[in-house]
Amino acid sequence: MERRFGMPDRLSKIQPLAQSELDFIKSTVSGGRAHDITLFIAKGDSFIFIAKPFYPPGLFRAPSGGVHPNEDFETGAKREAREETGVEIELEKYILRIEVHFQAPDDYFDWTTYIYTARYLSGEIDPQDKREISAAKLVGLDEVPKFKEIMRSTGRGGFAYRAFLTDEAIKRL
Repeated sequence: MERRFGMPDRLSKIQPLAQSELDFIKSTVSGGRAHDITLFIAKGDSFIFIAKPFYPPGLFRAPSGGVHPNEDFETGAKREAREETGVEIELEKYILRIEVHFQAPDDYFDWTTYIYTARYLSGEIDPQDKREISAAKLVGLDEVPKFKEIMRSTGRGGFAYRAFLTDEAIKRL
């Protein structure tokens, strides 16, 4: 992927979490997965962001998901984009790799986020996986600070990490 889409900047972070958040993260992984691919999908001057059913009102973020065991990385990224946003994409650039150490009081979990820019190719913005994604829409970069504010105001470490990730990705767009 690096040969094809470029060498990303690399960051590492320690992210404190409540034990319940760490337990939730661990419950969402299967087949030894400890990663996500986060996609900043451009359509014109905007980006496609998603919301999950449990998010606070008004919160949207870049779509993300995991590659299945034995699935090609690029195929997995395109599948996740289709499931979460309803659109077909083309990966453009590998911009950032973040290795995060999620730390609860008595436990931890190491995770890697691979962040790519992608270009919208076709399709209606309408999530296919309605159980996981409650909405998807186009957002301008001027809207992103309010989403990061909502994330940080929750006091949850997982949202704090997503706000950090978003800040760092936007610096590289």
